[in-house]
Amino acid sequence: MSGIAHPTVTFDDRFAREFKEMAIPWRAEEAPDPRLLVLNEQLATELGLDPAFLRSPEGLRLLIGNAIPAEASPVAQAYAGHQFGWYAPRLGDGRALLLGEIGHADGQLRDVHLKGSGRTPFARNGDGQAVVGPMVREYIVSESMHALNIPTTRSLAVVATGRPVQRETLLPGAILTRVASSHLRVGSFQYARSTDDIGLLRRLAGYALARHYQAGAEAENRYLALFRAVISAQASLVAQWMLVGFVHGVMNTDNMTISGETLDYGPCAFMEGFDPAAVFSSIDETGRYAYRNQPLVAEWNLARLAEALLPLLHDDQEQAVGLAVEALSGFRRQYSEAWSAGMKAKLGFREGLDDDTASPLVDELVALLQESRADYTSFFRHLGKAARGQDEPARGQILGTAVLETAHLDTARFDAWVTRWRALGPDADAMDRVNPVYIPRNHLVEEALAAATGGNLGPLERLMDAVASPFDERPGLEHYATAAPESFGPYRTFCGT
Repeated sequence: MSGIAHPTVTFDDRFAREFKEMAIPWRAEEAPDPRLLVLNEQLATELGLDPAFLRSPEGLRLLIGNAIPAEASPVAQAYAGHQFGWYAPRLGDGRALLLGEIGHADGQLRDVHLKGSGRTPFARNGDGQAVVGPMVREYIVSESMHALNIPTTRSLAVVATGRPVQRETLLPGAILTRVASSHLRVGSFQYARSTDDIGLLRRLAGYALARHYQAGAEAENRYLALFRAVISAQASLVAQWMLVGFVHGVMNTDNMTISGETLDYGPCAFMEGFDPAAVFSSIDETGRYAYRNQPLVAEWNLARLAEALLPLLHDDQEQAVGLAVEALSGFRRQYSEAWSAGMKAKLGFREGLDDDTASPLVDELVALLQESRADYTSFFRHLGKAARGQDEPARGQILGTAVLETAHLDTARFDAWVTRWRALGPDADAMDRVNPVYIPRNHLVEEALAAATGGNLGPLERLMDAVASPFDERPGLEHYATAAPESFGPYRTFCGT
């Protein structure tokens, strides 16, 4: 495996050097016939990487870890985690590698990470491989989330390996090159805590503060400041998921980042018809990670982070628990404030509108959406037209999608709501800036994945063009703003492992 030097970028290996207890040096498996499927040229440029170089044979080898910069030290990271509520003390990167850290145009470091690069010591019974479909899904959805201004890991590239991978059938293998502010997770702290090495736990917390929350490092209790900062970041993140109808699908503690970025786009999906009980993951048989449960699960995960951090919060166990409980009690308030502010923005309410006026309208609208199963994304976008006096598109979403048992929904009820709402002078232009026209609709994602698996990248390119500018309505893209046909049926997603 040859070394390589990118013309202008230097990789750092700080995590690999400083956390040898949590990092196993490892190398990606050689890909027999690497072929670029999609490259995020804008992100590459932000990272100081030359897109032309990345498209070259040596650039492709860098993207999949088959050519390593001299200063890089690829590692498989160790972490623990609660998966569907059950604790696993040793998970780790079973099919992934951290290549290293590089600088971004914003002055902050970014992890460059591989997914599907082969078996590692954490692989257990897995084959360490990934296939084209799930890797393209992560590319589509993560970049869509970025365009929606929701904190997220990003996708730099998907490279086909030329190696067939056995799933239910033989499928073409692929590697995703992922970029993140870091890959520190709640599970990282759970792992450090499980070693009973408080020095390691303290160093990891200090690293998280330096990487993500530098202001907290100056606090009187810097580790409590870290916990509070993660609570705030996750409250904001999950509120943003809820506001766009995103269902993560696998909110295990090893998939909750310390940075507050969305991580892992396995069985995720965007809700179409509004349904608080929406579940898309094929393995979430109890609905633990249903749409409506996401704030509660986030709070539960943060409680697991608190348990891991207890030895750092105070020398006295009882006082440490008290500090953690007090901090965590702020999650629901912060989430509610973030969600309420976001919903007011979606409805175009002016700054300063009091909650006594806004909340009843919001509550009534949510009830209407739930009863009618209206298309969540389309309804809010059409509501911008209603703010301009064109009621019919939004009314059609409410009344035209009402399911049989709620057929009593009538025009007068919706019109009365619109009259009260419009009397508050909603700002239609502001609504259009926060209510997307285009999301990665599930039937279009599946169409793009199937085509890419078969070697046709056209549907992927067209879908990416739509979701890259989600708030700008453009002629000719109506197909990308339309809900799935009834023939698409109930939607289920799979992790791809």
